[in-house]
Amino acid sequence: MEVIINGETRITSDGLSLAQLVDELGLSGKRIAVELNREIAPHGHYGEIALHNGDRLEIVHAIG
Repeated sequence: MEVIINGETRITSDGLSLAQLVDELGLSGKRIAVELNREIAPHGHYGEIALHNGDRLEIVHAIG
């Protein structure tokens, strides 16, 4: 399936969860915030959020 991450199209496996995508991107354990289709995704629920073809994600690193 195709998802758009920070404006870039990426091909991923069907049925991927947000947690799996974060891991695939090498961002597990990092301080990030994810917006999925213009809504903030709750950090503790990434494993429960299924991604779908055409989803738009914005991923930002928390700096502080």
